[in-house]
Amino acid sequence: MAVPITVLDCDLLLYGRGHRTLDRFRLDDVTDDYLVTTYGFPRPFIDYLVDLLGGSLSRPTQRSRAISPETQIMAALGFYTSGSFQTRMGDTIGISQASMSRCVTNVTEALVERASQFISFPRDERSVQRLKDEFYNLAGVPGVLGVVDCTQVNIKASNSEDLSYVNRRGLHSLNCLLVCDARGSLLWAETSRLGSMQDNAVLHQSELYSRFETKMHKQGWLLADNAFILRPWLMTPVQLPESPSDYRYNMAHTATHSVMERTQRSLRLRFRCLDGSRATLQYSPEKSAQIVLACCILHNIALQHDLDIVSESGTSSLEPDEECVHMEPLESEAYRMRQELILTHFS
Repeated sequence: MAVPITVLDCDLLLYGRGHRTLDRFRLDDVTDDYLVTTYGFPRPFIDYLVDLLGGSLSRPTQRSRAISPETQIMAALGFYTSGSFQTRMGDTIGISQASMSRCVTNVTEALVERASQFISFPRDERSVQRLKDEFYNLAGVPGVLGVVDCTQVNIKASNSEDLSYVNRRGLHSLNCLLVCDARGSLLWAETSRLGSMQDNAVLHQSELYSRFETKMHKQGWLLADNAFILRPWLMTPVQLPESPSDYRYNMAHTATHSVMERTQRSLRLRFRCLDGSRATLQYSPEKSAQIVLACCILHNIALQHDLDIVSESGTSSLEPDEECVHMEPLESEAYRMRQELILTHFS
């Protein structure tokens, strides 16, 4: 007696007779509203991703090559933006959980391969100056090359005895280092650090720290909150403001740094798989880090396509600021540089 099967495993088609291409989901069969509602992006954006990633997703060495690039991309987008378990999203598209998992892996790896194409600091002098001007227009802080912060992304506990990924809230997570520009586009993303690490330690062990310490980025600085240690290239708020100039500087610093808060909120609103209140990434730390980076890349691509997200305060569960506050070395070069900045521009 034949048993009807609603969801098919694509491997049966891939390795069975005929090696047919599976096109269970076609963009032409659904409306634009359905795409935005279900997958979070409009049709032109999805078409762009198909053109961008199609070659990588059609590699004959991949087991899932019988699934079209279009279907693989829709499967991955559905997972990224809904935060739903893969089985549920696979049912929506019409593929098995195993095939859904391979689609997410394939698209994630294809995006990560292109990370440097979409996440980077500007290099030419005109673009760097434009970056500084856009930050200056926010609140009057000169010379800003980016705003830096860390954010926690919850992952499954791969080993109950391994506490290295357990953060201060007792949850397993990755501590991700991000830098964004005045619009919220990411200039830097390191997504693989242990959740137990303090924000400043994450920065100190990063390639970003090495670059700025060796003065690869001159005539400018990053802005960070007091979870980070003041450096000549890293301006933090004055911990104990005394003068009106100190207060004006702190207010301008806070207004400028808030672009990072909006960026993190937008990431979590658009990519629900990163929102710990709805779901935890059910993968190894290594694969989870790749998924986070893939979402960062898609965030930048969305901004390039003018697909911003309006994030209302309180609509996403961002982790609270790290409680650790570092004492400022009052005689350091960094302290003198910040004082000069305050006296010159906020007196």
